[in-house]
Amino acid sequence: MSGVVPSPDEKNLLRIVRAIRDLFEGRSNATGQFTMTLNSATTTVTATNCGLESKIALTPRHANAATEFGAGTWYISAVSQGSFVVTHINSATANRIFDYVIQG
Repeated sequence: MSGVVPSPDEKNLLRIVRAIRDLFEGRSNATGQFTMTLNSATTTVTATNCGLESKIALTPRHANAATEFGAGTWYISAVSQGSFVVTHINSATANRIFDYVIQG
């Protein structure tokens, strides 16, 4: 779910207020979805809002993702400007789909 993102030089007060209301209502552009890479032990996720100090939370969106999540066979192995890396089981299992939220 995304919200209104006013430009730094925004003059329209309604857009500024809408952006603030969107944040209070839980909307954010720091969310997304990815699928773990098949036959690989890592997945790199491009996320514009990601920074070096960001914290990433994952939520499984498919039964196969929930199995991976519950087994504890994954972790965020790297966070950088514009992306993060998830290390996981090297598997041919499809549909390991996750939602993510980035804070900070």
